[in-house]
Amino acid sequence: MTPRVKRVSALIAGAVLLVGCSSTPPRSLVTPLPPVAKHPLPEKPRHAEPMRGIWLATVSRLDWPPVSSVNASRADRISQQQKALTDKLDKLKSVGINTVFFQVKPDGTALWPSQILPWSDTLTGRVGDDPGYDPLQFMLDEAHKRGLRVHAWFNPYRVTTNTKPATLAALSRTVSQHPASVYVLHRDWIRTASDRIVLDPGIPEVRDWITSIVAEVVTRYPVDGVQFDDYFYTETPGSTLDDRQTFSRYGAGFASKADWRRDNTQRLIEQVSRTVKQIKPDVEFGVSPAGVWRNRSHDPAGSDTSGAAAYDEAYADTRRWVQQGLLDYIAPQVYWPFSRTAARYDVLAKWWADVVKPTRTRLYIGVALYKVGEASKIEPDWTIQGGVPELKKQLDLNESVTGISGTILFREDYLNRPQAHDAVNYLRSRWGS
Repeated sequence: MTPRVKRVSALIAGAVLLVGCSSTPPRSLVTPLPPVAKHPLPEKPRHAEPMRGIWLATVSRLDWPPVSSVNASRADRISQQQKALTDKLDKLKSVGINTVFFQVKPDGTALWPSQILPWSDTLTGRVGDDPGYDPLQFMLDEAHKRGLRVHAWFNPYRVTTNTKPATLAALSRTVSQHPASVYVLHRDWIRTASDRIVLDPGIPEVRDWITSIVAEVVTRYPVDGVQFDDYFYTETPGSTLDDRQTFSRYGAGFASKADWRRDNTQRLIEQVSRTVKQIKPDVEFGVSPAGVWRNRSHDPAGSDTSGAAAYDEAYADTRRWVQQGLLDYIAPQVYWPFSRTAARYDVLAKWWADVVKPTRTRLYIGVALYKVGEASKIEPDWTIQGGVPELKKQLDLNESVTGISGTILFREDYLNRPQAHDAVNYLRSRWGS
C-alpha cells in the first residue's frame, strides 16, 4: 500500500479533524468505506436505450426548489417542494427523458442528511436547517417509480457562489452545528477564485474529504450514477486561485504549476472512481467537462477548435481519464451550433467519438437547451424556427455517429421557458411515448 493510499484509508476510517475556532471546536466527520468486495460484480450491461438525460440544477434554485417555497411554513414548504419535483418528473417522463442528473451538492452544502456537510440553504433559506424530509431519497423514490434513472451530481470544490459578507456570516454561524460548514472547520483549505469561496484542490486532505462525501451518498442511497461537473480549477482573470503556498509544499518534482494542478485533478478522479467501484461496482461514475479538451493549435491530438480548453483552463486532462478507463461515461458540454466556427458542434462531437472509440467509456453529448429560442448575434441558428432545426441536426448527429451513446440537455427549467415551446414539442414527438 502506497503512502497516499494509507493516508486515504486512515482518513476515511474516521480521523477527527479539529480547528481552534471555539472552545469546543466542531468535528469534521468522514464516512468510513466498506471493505473491498471479495468478488467484484460483473460489468453492468449497457443500457438498451440511448441516454436521454437532463441536468436539474439546485444551485441558486435555478431549476428547483421553487423560490416561493422557501418562506412558506414547514408543512407548506415540504408540500410545495415535493409537488414541484413530482410535476417536473412527470413532464420529463412525457418528453421522453430517461435520466435525471440531480445536483445534490451545489456548493459546500447537501441535499441529503449528511454527516459531513450541513443542509443546503436552497431548501430553507438558512444553511444547516433541516428541511423536514430527505430530498435525495424523495427524488430517487419518485424518479424510480416513473422508470427514470438518477445520477447524483456533485460540484466538488465550490463552497459558495459569492463572497458577500452575509454569505460568509451564514457559514460562520454553523460553528455550533453538527456538521458545521467546511468554511469554519478547515479555514486552511479555503481560497477565493472566480469571486467565490472554493477549496484548494492541491491539498491532499481536501481530495480525501470530497471522496468521503461521494462515498457517503453511494453507500446510503440507490443512485444509478455519480457525476462531477466541470468546476475543478476555476479562475477568472480578476479572481485567480492563490495556491502558491500549496504548490510550494506539494509541487516538488513537477516541471510547472500547471502540470501539478492537472495531477491534483487526476488524483481526485482516480480516488473517486476507485471508491465508487469499491462500494457499489454497478454505480456509474462520469464527468461533464467543458467541450474542448485541447485545441489543435496547442496540441496535435486536440480538436479543430479555438475554444477555452479544459486541459489548459480547468487543469483537467479529460481525454486521459477516458483512455485510462477511469470513467463509465463522459458528457462533454458541446454548447455550440454547427455554424460556430470556433467550436463547431459536429467537429467536437465527432472528435469525442474518436476518443472513446477504443475504450469502454460511453459518450453522452451535453446539448445547450438553454440557448434554444434565445436571440444571439453570433449564434442566430438558435432562433430559426424556434431553434428546432438546429436541435434536430444535433440529435440526428448524436444518433448517427458510432461512439455517441446519447444526449444530456442543459438544463431542466428551460423546458418551461416560452422560447423553447417549439423545441419541447419537437422533443416530445421525437422521444416521448
